[in-house]
Amino acid sequence: MSSRESALDLRLVPAAAACWGATLLGLHGGWRTAAVAAGVLGAVGIASAALVARGRRGAGGSGRPLPILAVGIVAAALIGAGFAAAIAVRVHAVTVHPLAATAREGRSATLSVVLDDDPKLLRGKGFGGTQQVLIRASLRSVVGGDGGTRVGGKVLMFADAPDWEGILPGQQATVRGKLDTPERSDLTVAVVRVTGPPTDVGAPPAVQRWAGAIRQGLSTASAAGLGSDAAGLLPGLVVGDTSALPSEVKDEFTAAGLSHLTAVSGANITIVLGAVLLLVRGAGIGPRTGALLAGLALAAFVVVARPSPSVLRAAAMGCVALLALVTGRRKQAVPALAASVIILLAVSPSLAVDFGFALSVAATAGLVLVAPVMVERLTGRGWPRWLAEMCAVAVAAFVLTAPLVAAMAGTVSVVSIVANVLVAPVVAPITVVGAVTAVLASVWAPAAAVVVRLAAPPLWWLLEVADRSAAVPGAVLAVRDGAVGAVIVTIGVAVAALAVRHRWSRRMLLALTIGVAAVWVPTRFHQPGWPAPGWALAACDVGQGDGLVLSAGGRRGVVVDVGPEPGPVDRCLRSLGIDEVALVIVTHLHADHYGGLDAVLRGRAVGAVAIGPGSLPDGGFRFVSSAAARADVPLVRIVPGQELTVGPVRLTVLGPLLPEPRTSDAAEDGANDASLVLMAHTAAGSILLTGDVEEPGQRALLRSGLSLRADVLKVPHHGSRTTSPDFLAAVRPRVAIVSVGADNTFGHPNPGIVQRLEALGTVVVRTDRSGDVAITRSGSGALAVVGHSRGTIVQ
Repeated sequence: MSSRESALDLRLVPAAAACWGATLLGLHGGWRTAAVAAGVLGAVGIASAALVARGRRGAGGSGRPLPILAVGIVAAALIGAGFAAAIAVRVHAVTVHPLAATAREGRSATLSVVLDDDPKLLRGKGFGGTQQVLIRASLRSVVGGDGGTRVGGKVLMFADAPDWEGILPGQQATVRGKLDTPERSDLTVAVVRVTGPPTDVGAPPAVQRWAGAIRQGLSTASAAGLGSDAAGLLPGLVVGDTSALPSEVKDEFTAAGLSHLTAVSGANITIVLGAVLLLVRGAGIGPRTGALLAGLALAAFVVVARPSPSVLRAAAMGCVALLALVTGRRKQAVPALAASVIILLAVSPSLAVDFGFALSVAATAGLVLVAPVMVERLTGRGWPRWLAEMCAVAVAAFVLTAPLVAAMAGTVSVVSIVANVLVAPVVAPITVVGAVTAVLASVWAPAAAVVVRLAAPPLWWLLEVADRSAAVPGAVLAVRDGAVGAVIVTIGVAVAALAVRHRWSRRMLLALTIGVAAVWVPTRFHQPGWPAPGWALAACDVGQGDGLVLSAGGRRGVVVDVGPEPGPVDRCLRSLGIDEVALVIVTHLHADHYGGLDAVLRGRAVGAVAIGPGSLPDGGFRFVSSAAARADVPLVRIVPGQELTVGPVRLTVLGPLLPEPRTSDAAEDGANDASLVLMAHTAAGSILLTGDVEEPGQRALLRSGLSLRADVLKVPHHGSRTTSPDFLAAVRPRVAIVSVGADNTFGHPNPGIVQRLEALGTVVVRTDRSGDVAITRSGSGALAVVGHSRGTIVQ
């Protein structure tokens, strides 16, 4: 390759960066900031263009090409100014939107919307026990008594999944719900928490009916010809449909660094278009007709996968990657990548704050910039080219995306490179077989059910790699999220890259890795000091929910609430060594307290499942009673005044003391105050377990005259502002545990509640910061809070 051919054409890169930066500035800084930026960038661009023109006149119009740097500055400034002006207009429109004030005030409204994408199932369930979906939609009008007001804009809706079954993108519907302000600055006008099913549902467009039939045919054929995990995985690999993929498999793919395979990505586009181009070439079809067929295949794929911004982004990045692979010229791929960024941001400015977009751009840049260099170096060292290409692609993608993943999720998958190399040979065959199955299912379903079986062996391998990789001790490293985490990972990647360039540094890095692994890996199987000797209470880090365990001696315990998901509470019980559960107590029938029940009942001896006197919300009661029946475990009720003794633990039921709600609607609002309130007397002292009881229920407890004084308080309702100062003063705990999810959308715990506890001299411990924590007594008799990594002695 000559130096001229190898030189990169970077002229559009500054323009793409300016467009992205200007859009980010407008979304986060507001329309006024964007307007100022537009003026500044416009002035810089005009001044730069004038200087360049003057320089050319001074040189006598020699005909020499303009310097790349000068062209880049002028283009970046002028295009950036245009983007800044455009985003200022869009942000201003959202700011003055008729629904903006309604959202700020938290009022309800009736809206006519058109779905932009399929409803996406959310993990966990709503408070009433019903599966929830997230729906992105475009506004058509605000429905009112005079026929409604036509408006535009985007809304994000949360609704009950059963109400939206079978509704496709492009369908119009009328919904009513409570409005709230969006958390992200992405031009969303409002968040709508929908109450009730949609009405006035229109017919879907013909193209969406066709796409829905293709997706349904693929899912049906997969279910008929594959095992459950593989049947849920194949539609995700081919068209991004993960609705049937078990949550455990999703977690394994995330831990293994393979989650990009279950979403529509540039890799899908590259494989599909590559297969079409190979068929075209094999059939002897000319390049123009071949390009037309490839374009039709791309359009069909985008429609079936849904033309959302994320899919359009994947299509653009896949075309760039295919260009790089087909031509082998990075010089052509770089301006194509930059142009794609500019076009996509012009079409959908919200991509500027989308981590998926940033990851796609970074991965594609790694493919076209870093991977070819690595391939040449590895083949120069005698590596087979096929192996060099697989390793280079995996390493390049990891190097450029790891800092972004750290900033987004606060984690780094250390097995990602190896896992991606191991599955690389099977991804393309699975995608091609899946695409053929999807097409065949629309015309001859029995044949599709046969063809899909060809994907069974490679799918087994993919699932096996994900499972084994996720099971590696320390497969996922926790780092600081945000900019700090990104910087830490960037430094780590840079140091590793420098270390592998020389033989002596490679040997040092290998020795260091072996030394660290020898000390660190055993601690992943059994962490010293956990569980704490003589522990009485453990608060499990179950996310946004409650999951508590009282030690009943030996490997026996009492579980109070089980969190929203099966995985975290199961992991916590395993780490505590609990294999016999004398009693599972569900304080109230909200999903963040009972969602993980199946995991507790599976594989352990369980005496009984206990609930309070009420049976509402009915969705929660059905879930709990069904789970207990499946496990052949009795369901019992406990009531105020009752005392229970399990080994060294004595439980007194203090509440609920308020009347039971009589209707489902009242139960949704009053379920928190129907929480069981328990006083546990343990070797570590008295522990008040409060569920989600709020101020009305707390005041009923205060009026009852019962003693609420306790050494340890499980803070009610994850530390929400609905806790009474009088209640906290009556308990006056030495330690307060807040069971809360990191970065939760509810603002828990409320800063004022934490400050009141600290003013009482209470040590506040949060599971979102400390992870699993245990309460015990130190050798001196002092109360101690012990985490996985450190213990804090509370005098």
